[in-house]
Amino acid sequence: MPCRIEDYALIGDCETAALCKIDGSIDWLCWPRFDSGACFASLLGTPDNGRWKLAPAAGAERVARRYRDKTLILETDFENQEGAITLVDFMPLRGQHSHLVRLVRGKRGRVRVSMELTLRFDYGRSVPWVTRLEDGTMRAIAGPDMIALRTPAPVQGENLTTTSEFTVGEGETVPFVLSYGASYGPVPPAIDGERALEQTEGYWHKWADRCSYRGPWSDAVCRSLITLKALTYLPTGGIVAAPTTSLPEKPQGARNWDYRFCWLRDATFTLLALMHAGYYHEAEEWQNWLLRAIAGSPSQVQTIYGVAGERYLPEWELPWLTGYQGALPVRAGNAAFSQQQLDIYGELADALYQARKGKLPKNEPAIELQRMLLEHLESIWQEPDRGIWEVRGPTRHFTHSKVMAWVAFDRIIRSAEAFGLKAPVERWRTVRSQIHHDVCQKGFDPDLGSFVQSYGSKNLDASLLLIPLVGFLPPSDRRVRGTIERIERELLCGGLLQRYNTGTAADGLPPGEGVFLACSFWLADNYVLQGRTPEAEKLFQKLLALRNDVGLLAEEYYPDTNRLMGNFPQAFSHVALINTALNIRGQHGPAGQRSKPVASGESVRD
Repeated sequence: MPCRIEDYALIGDCETAALCKIDGSIDWLCWPRFDSGACFASLLGTPDNGRWKLAPAAGAERVARRYRDKTLILETDFENQEGAITLVDFMPLRGQHSHLVRLVRGKRGRVRVSMELTLRFDYGRSVPWVTRLEDGTMRAIAGPDMIALRTPAPVQGENLTTTSEFTVGEGETVPFVLSYGASYGPVPPAIDGERALEQTEGYWHKWADRCSYRGPWSDAVCRSLITLKALTYLPTGGIVAAPTTSLPEKPQGARNWDYRFCWLRDATFTLLALMHAGYYHEAEEWQNWLLRAIAGSPSQVQTIYGVAGERYLPEWELPWLTGYQGALPVRAGNAAFSQQQLDIYGELADALYQARKGKLPKNEPAIELQRMLLEHLESIWQEPDRGIWEVRGPTRHFTHSKVMAWVAFDRIIRSAEAFGLKAPVERWRTVRSQIHHDVCQKGFDPDLGSFVQSYGSKNLDASLLLIPLVGFLPPSDRRVRGTIERIERELLCGGLLQRYNTGTAADGLPPGEGVFLACSFWLADNYVLQGRTPEAEKLFQKLLALRNDVGLLAEEYYPDTNRLMGNFPQAFSHVALINTALNIRGQHGPAGQRSKPVASGESVRD
């Protein structure tokens, strides 16, 4: 069947992840962690680059799937004339090793099942050496990596692929467990699939029950929170933007980026989503990851980092992979790590401010670090940068970047006022005022009646929707209203928002991409702030309808083909979904809090 992004579902153990297709195949597996060389890569190449498929040998006449309620356990039902089976896929929370468990359960009749396992390491390039151990374990080794397969089903090797055919009857279960370990270490110990299933289900139920959101769309919010947790690297608290690389933003397009890293632009959105939903421990871990990642010289702060805070993330191409449906190039690493983006200073300052307001545990080094960051920003805020969208074309004076520079000074001033932090407040008030004047004079076009993407341009940008959301100007300001109207007029496509017009913007890349889902959620947030709640709800429902059958969103959506596009599942999209649901529920949601910071002594917990 055609390979569609929406046909995949996510499973993971909060350190690694796999994408399971609706036909019973796993085509993308990141081991030993999110940003490692993938064990399977056929999503970006061919089945010869790696795949693990379990499905009825005679084919399926009906297929249905779902997550077990409030878990990351995937169940796929197959039915044909022989009977019915359910394939249960999950990854137990990681201990010393990662395990991928697949249980084939017989539901009706006797169904013949086939299994094909094509193991490849290094993004599908390296064929491992496979041996069978005395206890029946199949072991595959290539360089530093080892995979162990354990199953009672008969297996044999055929054309560099491990295959099996077996029959499962009603009430029977045939387990398969794939385990990862270092090739120079012992074979990962065996685990009991049924016991692991019980423990994994218990873990996710306990975690999901901590959610404090009780409004409408609770199922969608819960699924997005579980997805966000699944994209969290448990040892550090870092949250990857997506577990995949090079899924294009347009069919056969070239905007194919590696998203298996942590973005500072997501900092405040993520923190507020977690805190408002009741996940203060995760919010604290995210804050601590941020502080560790940026620690050091303020001049060396980056836009993105690895899950453990790695800084050197060079971008390179994987020419042996054919790309998702022919979209090239396939990339690993992301050159954006070396770009200058002024907006990240505002995100960091706002995240730390909101963390203090949320009464997260104090982190004293953050105070001095934040002061040093602001001193550095004071010397560079007038410089051009690459902007929130990390353009590959010429640097410019992006309006959103300057707005977020204003946010950086605004939040540290408010922190000093509310918490008694030592800072040159009067000097920074002057800088804050200078930036505000600069943006209003150079970033606003009177002829258009709108703010523009960059100083002197006529182009619109959906990031301008953040002007009221971060409190730069009130939602009622005529310039804000004019900007929203102009964005609706020029960037709406099929009722959803593009980031900007890629056909007119000099971003150094071929034109064309889908609508960017987070931006459409921001438009709904603006409707809420303007009192246009029915319009916000209508847009929100339209966005919810774009989720796939198990509630997941990619980075973008392509209206021409009604397909999800971009890396998947995308944390930014799910964070935006959570925040918009919270915003529609009441005025004290993340947008209300961020657009008008709460007074001294108040808290998101109050």
